Amino acid sequence: MKTRHKQTKPKLAKTASPPRLATLPNRESVKQLLAQADGKMHFRDVVRAFSVAPEDRKALRGIMKSLEAEGHAERAGRKRFTETGRLPENALVEVTGIDRDGEAIARPVIWDGPGKAPVVFMQPEIRGAAALAPGAKVLAKLKRIGPDKYEGRTIKRVEGQSGAIVGLFHATPHGGRIEPTNRRQKGEWVVPASETMGAQDHEIVRAEPLPGKPFGPKPARVTERLGNAQDARSVSLIAIAQHGIPMEFSETASKEAKRARPVALGKRTDLREVPLITIDGADARDFDDAVFAAPEPHGYRLIVAIADVAHYVKSDSALDRDARMRGNSCYFPDRVVAMLPEALSNGLCSLKPGEERGCLFVEMHIDVHGNKLRHAFGRGLMRSAARKTYEEVQREFEDNPENHAHLYAAYHALSEARERRGTLDLDLPERKVTLGPDGHVQNVAPRPRLAAHKLIEEFMILANVCAAEELERLKLPCMYRVHAPPAPEKLDNLRGFLSTLDISLKPGDQLHPRDLDGILKLVAGTPSAPLVNETILRAQSQAEYSPENIGHFGLALTRYAHFTSPIRRYADLLVHRALIKGLKLGRDGLTDEEIFSFPDTAEHITATERRATLAERDSTDRYLALYLQHRVGELFQARISGVTKSGLFATLTESGASGFLSMASLPDDYWVFDERTQTLSGRRSRVVFTLAQEVEVRLSEAKPVTGGLLLGLGEAKHGPVASKHAQRRAKPGGKMKHKQKPRR
Repeated sequence: MKTRHKQTKPKLAKTASPPRLATLPNRESVKQLLAQADGKMHFRDVVRAFSVAPEDRKALRGIMKSLEAEGHAERAGRKRFTETGRLPENALVEVTGIDRDGEAIARPVIWDGPGKAPVVFMQPEIRGAAALAPGAKVLAKLKRIGPDKYEGRTIKRVEGQSGAIVGLFHATPHGGRIEPTNRRQKGEWVVPASETMGAQDHEIVRAEPLPGKPFGPKPARVTERLGNAQDARSVSLIAIAQHGIPMEFSETASKEAKRARPVALGKRTDLREVPLITIDGADARDFDDAVFAAPEPHGYRLIVAIADVAHYVKSDSALDRDARMRGNSCYFPDRVVAMLPEALSNGLCSLKPGEERGCLFVEMHIDVHGNKLRHAFGRGLMRSAARKTYEEVQREFEDNPENHAHLYAAYHALSEARERRGTLDLDLPERKVTLGPDGHVQNVAPRPRLAAHKLIEEFMILANVCAAEELERLKLPCMYRVHAPPAPEKLDNLRGFLSTLDISLKPGDQLHPRDLDGILKLVAGTPSAPLVNETILRAQSQAEYSPENIGHFGLALTRYAHFTSPIRRYADLLVHRALIKGLKLGRDGLTDEEIFSFPDTAEHITATERRATLAERDSTDRYLALYLQHRVGELFQARISGVTKSGLFATLTESGASGFLSMASLPDDYWVFDERTQTLSGRRSRVVFTLAQEVEVRLSEAKPVTGGLLLGLGEAKHGPVASKHAQRRAKPGGKMKHKQKPRR
């Protein structure tokens, strides 16, 4: 039997693949990896990405810790890291606008990262669900799609936070459509014939979304008719409705206000014979502060008396709950949305001349150089000797320096102290809109800035400082008014801009308000002054309320609180209650529950203050658009107030109204936007537009409903000096931040 032997092929030697090189990445490489990652990264993912050898992993951990310490990375769990400022996979977001396709645009409710909050583009809602309206809050699943850009999909809606639509109703054969009054909301809403609530054409309405299809026009139901858009008195109602400012008080709060009675002397300090006077604007609706000054050896004795609101608004009463919800009063050209019912704000809490009123007061003693020597707080009964306006006081003093001589002498001493302290005094003109009997704009004029205004300001600042110091002495919580120094990135932009004017700026950790004020004085009276004022303003952080003291940068004060306006600010009422508790001035002081909720209250009243500021600004914009709508086509002198990659913002010199010049309205050119120097430069024409530059513009469109003005360019004023200066700031070959392609 033959045996067959299996022929085996000789084995080929395996060629070894080249070993992967183990390298330790540098810091920039790790930062870039975190920025490009879809989400959080585990430490081992970083090791694998760079093939880090075991002996180098300890050094890599050191790199990760240093990036975390410097704010370039942050922890996202055990051994997990993410880029600083990146939103989590699931986050609570609030709808802020609607795009042209009717889809919602949102931002995170909580954002403590650097710069502006990222934008979240929400995906269409599922079939049968109502579309998201501005103000709606939802828990969303987020996916990063670019720098500071996310795509969001609704996981769950927050109950009671469904948002609302405010807009102009246009009747159609099948019902109507709503044109939003908010310029950030581009898409319109359709209203079925059965859901119009009888709204008429060109009527301002409030509406809520209805269930509909994921794509296409979004349906809505009218829930409230606010008034005809042609009526000038509806202008402020639009802003009030759009920003969700409550107008009506609860029935219980109104009853509590009506039951209020005048204050008796009791154990209060009797100030009725002290000639305290109130000094306010001619259009002031409430008088909550009164002042007095008298000379002393080597100085002055000052008294600032403030309406005793805490006597009437008890903690956790209906009045208190309504006041806290509002946070502050809102002032519009035609009305006031008060924090307290009129029976109090214009009645028992208003320091009217000749009428006895309860007050909290602070008696302060200063030397001739404005240095505070001592102070004392008390609870008193006063009788205002006179109701004066700023103009009256200024005129009376100028006619005869003996009139109000002690007040002005004390003011000059306080001004000297302020000058030594080194505060930031920006020169920014403010406009006053005056309405006629028909509600239309009668006049727009610069609001005067008299010595009498500064007098009251200095008295109030000193009283506010005393309140903060007293609460610290008493070891009681204080609702501080804080103002942080400019953020590092804003300072870098400011430093870069000032360098184009050959002005240097100290490093951020050495910067004092007097340094910025010195720059303002350096350029005062020059063509660059408006530009420098605007740029320094943009570099500032926003003031806010906080139970934690970080000082007030703008006023150059280490401690500061609001004490002087409890009729219109809830923060002041809390300070009053804290003083009453600490000084044992009554049983209506600060409660333990209020102390516990101080952080939440601070966040809330900061938000309501900013809401009021936006609403007041929006209302003024709409009144100005109404004022200018009959002057479309006319030429106006203006000053550039904003430079962006999509166009220019300009403020009309005559009225203070602000409008937008889109790229399409500029001459045909290759436009280059430089964010550092805030310039828009034409590469071919060499035309340069800079912040605060004077230009001539033509009014193309005025929309009172949104308050928007569209402008066209007339003839830019490029004088020889301005032209050279602008070209020097936009040197060829410099770093181009954004580019706008030429139109063809």
